[in-house]
Amino acid sequence: MAENPTDTRSEAPWATKREPGSRHLVRRLLPWLGAAALLALIVWGLSPKPVVVETGTVARGPLTVHVAEEGKTRIRNRYVVAAPVAGNMRRVTLKPGDPVEAGATVLTAIDPAPAPLLDPRARVQAEAVVSQIEASRQRASHSLAAARAALTLAEAERERVRSVRKDGTISDSDRDRIEADAAIKAAEVRAAEFALQVIDHELAQARAALERPDAAATGDLVEITAPVSGRVLHVMQESETFVTPGMAVLEIGDLSDLEIEAEILSRDAIAIQPGDPVEIEQWGGETALTARVRRVEPAAFTKISALGVEEQRVIVLCDLIDPPESARALGDRFRVEVRIAVWKDDDVLLAPAGALFRRGNAWHTFVYRNGRAQLTALDAGRTDGRQTQILGGLEKGDRLLLHPPDTVDDGTRVTARDDSLPTAH
Repeated sequence: MAENPTDTRSEAPWATKREPGSRHLVRRLLPWLGAAALLALIVWGLSPKPVVVETGTVARGPLTVHVAEEGKTRIRNRYVVAAPVAGNMRRVTLKPGDPVEAGATVLTAIDPAPAPLLDPRARVQAEAVVSQIEASRQRASHSLAAARAALTLAEAERERVRSVRKDGTISDSDRDRIEADAAIKAAEVRAAEFALQVIDHELAQARAALERPDAAATGDLVEITAPVSGRVLHVMQESETFVTPGMAVLEIGDLSDLEIEAEILSRDAIAIQPGDPVEIEQWGGETALTARVRRVEPAAFTKISALGVEEQRVIVLCDLIDPPESARALGDRFRVEVRIAVWKDDDVLLAPAGALFRRGNAWHTFVYRNGRAQLTALDAGRTDGRQTQILGGLEKGDRLLLHPPDTVDDGTRVTARDDSLPTAH
């Protein structure tokens, strides 16, 4: 009987046994399944994911627009005390910050300088002037004597005319002429007396120029007193020295009479008007000080910024309103932060300023809707740097993307953070 070639019992012991068909198929598919899973992971990893963004909400509320700029305090009225005469000024003992009282506090004293000595030529000229004036005085004295003699004669003639009482003896015209002549002679006498007084003063002045100053004499000490009550701000000349008339010695001011000076860009100063409310911040206290614009100067000046850019600036002066006791520590030229309110509305549609950006000449924003960013054009109004007035294009309650990254475009999938920034109210 022939053996069956398919009979496994007749196979040799060292022959490989065959596995069932299903298990063999799974082993052949395993590499392909792994490759498919790896490809799926790659596709999933390369697929775009939603961009995580922060959002803010459009809401209605008040808006106040400020012009903010650095400022400084300054004393409203400053007084520079100068030397009234030439001479040797004594040392100034006062220091900056010392109090002074008007008319009572002696700031310093000056020993007037003696008259300068005359050189021989100037002395000869001065002596000639004295001789000339003495001769003029003698002439004036003789003129006065002649005028008095003429007056005596005219008065005697007038008395004789007045003693004649019979009508027709002297005509009326002669009588009037004699009266007028007496009055004229009296006026000439008075004029001659005044001329002699003038010459006497000129002679005294000319003789004074010839007097030799006494080096041992101290002269009359001139004391300089404080013109106003306040404090010493700056001492220009402290040491003893020779001063000339008009030389600045020290500066005085009242620290309780402070104002705020701010240098505002000319384009921003256009919107500022006297009476606008002002907040003074970063002056050293915890709360802001209240002030009001008093004056906007009409002339601008050029100032170089820290970046080297020429700017046109205008000085705006503000008055403090009921400053607290702690503000008395403010002095002259202290730095402060000035915030001037130039526009205010209690009910406007507001959007976070960080959600708006410009494309071309128009304002745009991304609105968060159904998990996607929707590019929306809008009309923007005034802004305070944090909130912006919306004139059109958005509605109350719209959620906007704050500071969207460059990867966000119209239709991009986005997801909002759970800790998004506070919304506008």
